[in-house]
Amino acid sequence: MKVLIIGAHGYLGPHVVKALEGHHEMLLTDIKPPKEKLSHPFEILDVSSIEQVQQASKGKDAIINLSVLRGHRRIAFDVNTLGCYNIMRVAAEEGIRRVINTGPHFTITGPLYEGFDHAITPDVPPHPSTILYALTKSLGQEICRIFSEHHDIYVLDYLFYNFRDPATAKKGSRGVPFIVSWADAGEAFRLGLDIDLDKLPSRCEAFFISGDMPQGKFLNEKAKRILGFKPKDNLEYLWHRTQSLTK
Repeated sequence: MKVLIIGAHGYLGPHVVKALEGHHEMLLTDIKPPKEKLSHPFEILDVSSIEQVQQASKGKDAIINLSVLRGHRRIAFDVNTLGCYNIMRVAAEEGIRRVINTGPHFTITGPLYEGFDHAITPDVPPHPSTILYALTKSLGQEICRIFSEHHDIYVLDYLFYNFRDPATAKKGSRGVPFIVSWADAGEAFRLGLDIDLDKLPSRCEAFFISGDMPQGKFLNEKAKRILGFKPKDNLEYLWHRTQSLTK
């Protein structure tokens, strides 16, 4: 499969590329050129430019959108929201049927859920956080959903919370309700490219990409059941106390 990866040189991109190595033909793109030599073709791409997205998408079978901008109001909208519009419009025009979009969990499960609920799934009614990052990403996800209703495009929306490297993560450093290793996160993209689209329940599906967390606040059951996701890195030890709280 010929795959366009947008935002390939962020934190997650190299792990996605590693997981897809030997399985798919990749075109890597980002807003800035890489510092290191790459083993795959690379192009400069600004996702807010529909012309650049269209040129890079020619002849592709799938698009992976890893682009993200958090802080700047205008640019965050251009990347997180307008970028999704450009990707989906180009996918419709080019006949690209598979898009994997990414975002933070709180585009769906903001403080209303996180503070008061348990066993949360990605199919709950969306209540995003009000921070700029969450709102612009949630608007982008809604654009993906609407395009999938009107065109023959399947969107897999991967939602993340936090990433850790098992080799360096310290016991008791849990910090957040769900975590995934970089390697397991990358593997989820391989599964998303391999799955038969007819096996998806609808043309737009959201998934929590997470390791197996002991407290069960957020559930990765849907990713396991539909994608065949099987996190290999056990991060449960992050929840173990480093010392007794009682004397």
